[in-house]
Amino acid sequence: MNAPVATGEPSLAVVVWLIRLSLLPIAAYLWTESPHLRRSLLGIVVALSVVTPVALSWLLTVTNNVPEPYLDEVFHIPQAQVYCQGRYLEWDDKITTPPGLYISTIVFNRLLGLPCSFYHLRAFNVFVVSCISVLALACKARLSRTLPRPDSNRQASAPDIVTGVNVAFFPVLFFFSGLYYTDPSSTLIVLLAYANHLTRVETERPSFLNDLYSLGLGVLALAFRQTNIFWVVVYMGGLEVIHSIKTLRPTPTEIPALRTVSEQIEFYAWRYSLGDIHDPPLSLTQPVDLILCVTSIGIAAVCNLPTIFRRFLWPHGVVLVIFAVFVVWNGGVVLGDKSNHIATLHLAQMLYIWPFFAFFSAPLFVPRLLNSVAEIYQGLTSRAGNRVISTSLATTTLVSCGALFAALLIVRFNTIIHPFTLADNRHYVFYAFRYSILRAWWIRYALAPVYVLGAWLCWGALQGSKASDSIQGKWIRSPFLTPPPKMPQSAGFTTGKTAPAHGKGGYAAEMVPGSPTASTALMLLLATTLSLMTAPLVEPRYFILPWVFWRLLIPATHIPCPTPSPSKVSATDGDTNQQTPLGQRNRDNKKYLSILLLETAWFILVNAVTMYVFLTRPFYWRAPDGTLQDEGRVQRFMW
Repeated sequence: MNAPVATGEPSLAVVVWLIRLSLLPIAAYLWTESPHLRRSLLGIVVALSVVTPVALSWLLTVTNNVPEPYLDEVFHIPQAQVYCQGRYLEWDDKITTPPGLYISTIVFNRLLGLPCSFYHLRAFNVFVVSCISVLALACKARLSRTLPRPDSNRQASAPDIVTGVNVAFFPVLFFFSGLYYTDPSSTLIVLLAYANHLTRVETERPSFLNDLYSLGLGVLALAFRQTNIFWVVVYMGGLEVIHSIKTLRPTPTEIPALRTVSEQIEFYAWRYSLGDIHDPPLSLTQPVDLILCVTSIGIAAVCNLPTIFRRFLWPHGVVLVIFAVFVVWNGGVVLGDKSNHIATLHLAQMLYIWPFFAFFSAPLFVPRLLNSVAEIYQGLTSRAGNRVISTSLATTTLVSCGALFAALLIVRFNTIIHPFTLADNRHYVFYAFRYSILRAWWIRYALAPVYVLGAWLCWGALQGSKASDSIQGKWIRSPFLTPPPKMPQSAGFTTGKTAPAHGKGGYAAEMVPGSPTASTALMLLLATTLSLMTAPLVEPRYFILPWVFWRLLIPATHIPCPTPSPSKVSATDGDTNQQTPLGQRNRDNKKYLSILLLETAWFILVNAVTMYVFLTRPFYWRAPDGTLQDEGRVQRFMW
């Protein structure tokens, strides 16, 4: 199908007007629906002022240098223009994703009276990436809220704003703000669903209207990309199941004297069945806690399924049924080109993702590494610390050896090289494979420690620092440990006296600053695995949503620094406010903000390099006899 491609280019003033006007509807909605965003207007303005001009400049530069559809645009732009002409039953069977991008672009352009030239189609993603910065900012502000109640007067902080900008500047995502690809709009709609999810878990029972809104967002997400089912149903639906369990509020009870293993199993199974689950913060989590977390949630979910389904789960269940009906009707998940997109078990994807995260998020690992050095130093200089370090080192060594063994098994039995990976030298993945695992047989095994190291860094970034969670103790329901002495007693059961009842709302009342809970990390890992393990083709674009959710969950981590001894500090020296918890928090925020700005600079550098290569290093495909292939079209390097 070769539909005519218009190349009309509007003036800069028209495009600026387009961007400003197109932001009004979503800004109006967010203003009326989100009190958090109303209090964060300055942050929104800052994010848009940074992201929109840069994205617009990239669009204009691409259009001047690449005035014709490139690569996947050869399919997307003609299909959108066919829809623009009202021929909605015509479909290019080489396109694998649903028509959500084309329909939304056409509605957008018609509302503004714009044509469907390829330039205007590309400009839609400038609007999309700008909105991503706002939604990422809003989601991060909610996740990092420092006051416990959902109605607290919490504005977006500077780290929240920079995080929103950085998510939009994520190189694999931002690159496509200048091209007509599905990835930015797919990311936007999933983030919109996530923002709604964060609203839902601030209540004990969402309204029926919000249930319908959640259902609509889930279906809309599927209209952009089929694998979004794992994010809107598995990830967000799973988190809402856990939240629903935490709102059950079983009657507090004392821990009886448990003499045998069977008595312990019976008691804790009973408490779990009532909703008194084990879900500690990730920074306090050991491997056994992950097992207990899954076990307790499974028992609670089975024993309270009608209540959970009625309160939170039914919209996600309807979305899942709609997706299943689509798969049966379509004869598979992908729409077109089914022969080249056959679902295959590909666990190696879960190895490649960690170096990918580690490369792009290297600045975020600085706090983790500094904290590790500080812990080792404290362990070497004190007896108690030495015992803690020895225990921690033994656990880390055991887990690392297990992870390394699993990685070697996956490399040996499940390394898949898709023909497209080796056939297309326009993508960076081609060179990553060519100069690594395809260079020699032993290299793929030598990379296993690299995968494990990347996973350790990413997991550590999610954990944050233990100091961040020193005031958390609720949702610790393990027979194998006792909450630290300075922690508040569990709200579910106590030793010797009755504990206070749960606060209003699960996450809203229980969550305090620090790392995400163990269940959140497990749900993220599950959704990521399901979205990647059936894809035989390794594409950096497949890693966008896993990275976005992982990035939003990373807590502001305490960065250790030398502190003066008490003898050298007096109440009259310097600002006494600096010795207060608030002063310490302000210092930590400033140090962490410098890490985020380093991440911004890193993203700008990576974007600049990839953009430069894309624009200034074109090449041609030639046959062995020197004749031009692909009809003599210019080829360019990209993600």
